[in-house]
Order: sequence, then structure tokens, then C-alpha cells
Amino acid sequence: MGTVIDGIEVRQLPSKRDFSNIWCDQNPSLQVLPKGWRRDPDRRALPEAIVWDKDVSIPLRDGKKLKGDIFRPARLHGKPVPALLPWGPYGKTGTGSQLTTNFEFLGVPKNSLSGLEKFEAPDPAEWCPRGYAIVNVDARGTFKSEGDAVQFGTQEGKDGHDTIEWIAAQDWCNGSVALVGISWLGITQWFIAAEKPPHLVAIAPWEGVGDFYRETLCRGGIPNPLFWDLLAQSLEGENQREDIIGMLEQYPHMNAYWEDKKPRLQDISLPMYALASYSSCLHTEGSIRGWKYSNSAEKWLRVHSTQEWFDMYSAEATDDLQRFLDHYLLQKNNGWELTPKVRISLLRYNAPPIVNRVEDNYPPSRTLYETFYLDGDNGKLTLKQPSAPSETSYQSDSWEDDGSHFTYIFSEYTELCGFSKVKLYMSCDDLDDLDVYVILRKLDVDGQALLHYNIPFVNQKDGTKPEDIDQLNVYKYVGPNGRLRASKRQISEEPGLTVEMIAKKDPTEIWYPYNQVAKVPKGEVVETEIAIWPGGMVFGAGEGLRLEAKGHDPVIPEKPEMFQSMVNQNRGRHKIHTGGHYLSQLLVPLLS
Repeated sequence: MGTVIDGIEVRQLPSKRDFSNIWCDQNPSLQVLPKGWRRDPDRRALPEAIVWDKDVSIPLRDGKKLKGDIFRPARLHGKPVPALLPWGPYGKTGTGSQLTTNFEFLGVPKNSLSGLEKFEAPDPAEWCPRGYAIVNVDARGTFKSEGDAVQFGTQEGKDGHDTIEWIAAQDWCNGSVALVGISWLGITQWFIAAEKPPHLVAIAPWEGVGDFYRETLCRGGIPNPLFWDLLAQSLEGENQREDIIGMLEQYPHMNAYWEDKKPRLQDISLPMYALASYSSCLHTEGSIRGWKYSNSAEKWLRVHSTQEWFDMYSAEATDDLQRFLDHYLLQKNNGWELTPKVRISLLRYNAPPIVNRVEDNYPPSRTLYETFYLDGDNGKLTLKQPSAPSETSYQSDSWEDDGSHFTYIFSEYTELCGFSKVKLYMSCDDLDDLDVYVILRKLDVDGQALLHYNIPFVNQKDGTKPEDIDQLNVYKYVGPNGRLRASKRQISEEPGLTVEMIAKKDPTEIWYPYNQVAKVPKGEVVETEIAIWPGGMVFGAGEGLRLEAKGHDPVIPEKPEMFQSMVNQNRGRHKIHTGGHYLSQLLVPLLS
């Protein structure tokens, strides 16, 4: 029998075993890369010499061994330095099929990175000269590391704990370790930190996920496996890998297996620097919830306006992260503690975004929650409750049907900042369930729906135009969105929250248990509440906010293979009932 979680056996699949794409250096395991060394002619040259210790064995508590590459500043050889650990499955030294520089228009040119970095992790060429060791480890079951590959959960937390304690015991380490990295490398930080390794001093979870099942794999109770299936198939290793998609098919509802992939945020008390953006299809809610509901007394949040990789490798973000790390891992008195605890960005769409604005909280304490009522007669959002009942509908099983739209035009400058939610009274005559997707769009003064471009047009001088940019979410952001399968509409109080955590909740927050099904009888009107992810939008006088409800995903996908890929169970027309006894409404966080 393989891995078992609370009596549930975890299904396994073979990992990808084609290592032909892996860059291989035949030099001895310990070497010094001189100043000016380049991995390839079009890569960044090292600004100073680096010690590279390759394929080091790292023991785990169950006897398995991981493989790691350690990069240290040669000028500090013999002097212990702090270590940065980016934990993930993508290949420890710029190896594997996932590389940041595989993507165009990201504003991270190939010659800005050395190729020694693992995907979504800090570059040793940047951080060794700043006085840090980078320890790139292949997670359990990936590449040459032993065991079967796992995806998040307690096992990754324990493996990270053991690795940190091994690092801290090495004579080149000063005993201080921090977790760094984005996406998968940010998600795992929650699990590792919750295991409380004694020598973990600080974490920087940039763009994470706080609840794998609820926030991404089965968000809104609607299975959305394709992205994670494509990603899992790309992972290289010599043994088995966890069959996440098979587990979803076998266990479609919340159970102990899926709960294990929700980190114990209340057990995290370390200094934390969290990063979030609005444009991610994967990370926005989890990044902010992880920051909000951890028990860290010293924690910072920055919400940026660009795509995550573009921000991470920027000089400004790198310097900011170093100040945080220097303060805690080198005990530098650099004033980091005076850094504002919350810095936000707001998207204008048709003008440059507002960036790094200081606020007291997220959302800001001065936020006012405004209720807009849906009027199906004229497709408007109104501040006054419509007295007359009405309905509007859309063809739920058609990608050509753009759904039902409800619009509000602002008479003065207004900002939306935070989580929203919508209450819809809905029915369907053709099926006993509904998969409903909602999104908030910004309209210009001419009523045209706008997009936000996640990457500044760094190539504009070369003639790059908006229409040249691929239709992918990494490049183009539509707006804050949500989804819900009506049969999983049950709402309850999230278990495990302390009194202090409950006091932090915003009126827009919704928690779904997802552990039972309540079908909707054909033709019967049912109340649904749909959580909408955080947004930051700026509206000028005459510009509009449009709520759209439809039967298909309104968000541009992360990968080309994912266009029109989500399989839902919609059939026939979805009716939205408004006015009278059916006060369908939108609750949004506004600043003026």
C-alpha cells in the first residue's frame, strides 16, 4: 500500500522520465564558477565568483534522500551565511520543462537571468553577491530525489522541515534559513512553516494558495482539473507521482485527503512578507487569506499590479525582499520594521495603475460596502431595490452567449478594493443544477469593456501593440471573478478559526464546506451566494462597473490548451430573477 491519509489511499501515476532536456555539467560536484561565467552565451554573466556544490544528498526522517544544489558567495568562503530555500518540483538548477524564460512578453529577458535559478525562484547570480546561499532542492520524487512525488500537504511540510534543519547544521550556514519563491514555491511555504522548523526564521510566500481544493482545483465546487493535470504531466522523476486528477474523480467532495492540502495557517507565527496580484487565476485569494489568517505578529503584504514573474525579478522587488531578509536573517538594523504593513495597487485599465499605496489593512479599514440591486428589466445595477419582479436569462451551454449583464455608471471618482460577493436568485427548467460564473468588468465612458495588461509594453518601441499580445491570463486580466455549482451552495462558518480570526472577516467573505450535494429541482428558484475574488479597480466619473453572469468561464486561461476546456454540466437557459421577492444583489468594497 502507498501513502494513506486518514484511511484514504493516495493514487499514484508514473512520473515523466524523459530527462533529455536537462542541462548537464560534467564538472566535479564542487566547483567555483568564476566572475563572468555564463551558462549560455545569451544568459547573464556572474557578477562575482560563486561556489557551486552539486547533487548533495539531504536525508529525511523516513530515510529517503533528496538531491540539492548549493550556491554560496566565494568571497565569503569560510564565513557562515544565511540560506534561502525555494521549495518546489521544477528542477534544482534551471532544469526541467518549466522555465521562466520560455515565455515571451514577460519583461524578464533571458539575459537577465543566469540559468542557475530554478523556475519561479531567486537567481543565485543575484542573491549570492547579496550575501546569501541559495539551496535548490529537488522535492521528494522529482528528478533524482528519492520517494514518490507529492503535491502539497503535510508530507511536503515535513520534508521542508527536515531540509531546513539539515541546512542550518552545515558549517557554511549561520543557522538562519528563509523560504522564498512564488506559486508552487509560495504555496509550500505555508505547509513547511506550519511544521515549525526551529531554524526557519522568516518566509516570503509570493503568490500562494491557501486551500488547494476550494481555491483552484474545485473552486466554487466546479471541478477545474486541466491546468493541474497539464502541470503534473510535466513533472520529472524516477518513481511515482500523486494522481491528483484521479483522486478528484474518486473523491469529488471535501474529505480528509483534500483537507490535508489546506495549510494550518493558525500554526504560522513567523515574520512574513506576502505578495499578491489581482491578475492570477490561481493565487489571488490564497495569497491574501494566508497573510490575513496566519498568526504572525510581524507580517507585510504587497499587492502589485503586474504579472508575478515580471514583479519578482524586478530590481525594485528584489531590493525590497532583501531588506526584509537582511532584517531577520542578518539582524540588520535597516529600518524594515518601519515599512508599511500593507501596500496596494489599483488598476485603472485605461491609464497607468496606482502602485504601492500605503493602507492600514486589506481591505482598508475605511472601506464602505455598497449594495447594488440587479434590475433584470433594464440590465442595471441600482442603489434602490426594484419593486417590480423581472427576470433575464442566458443560454448556459453556449460559449457564444455572453450571459446577462448589469451595469452601474459612477458619477464621481470611486475605487473598488477587496473581496466582493453576489447573491443571485436563479432557476433552470432543463436541469437540476447550475454552474454559474460571474465577473466584474470596467467600462470606459463609451461603454466599452476594458482589459488590464499585466506586462508593461517594454517592447513598444519595437512596434508591439495590444493585439500582438497572446490571449493568455499571464498577459491580460479581465476582472475580479467567481463561480459556483448551485448544488454545492451550502454556506457555513469555517472551522478552526479563532475568535480573533472571525473578527477579521469581511462581510463579503463566504466559506463553502463542499461536503454534500443539494440539487435544484427544475424550474425552482434558488438563492445562491457567489464569492468574488479580490479586486482593485479605479473608476472615473462616467465610467462603469458591469456585473456579468454566464454559463462558462469568463477568464482568459493560463495556457493555450485551456481555451474552452472547462467541462461543466449546464443545459438550457439559466434565469436570473430580480426585484420583488427576489432581491438579487451585488456587495462591493468601495473607497471614495
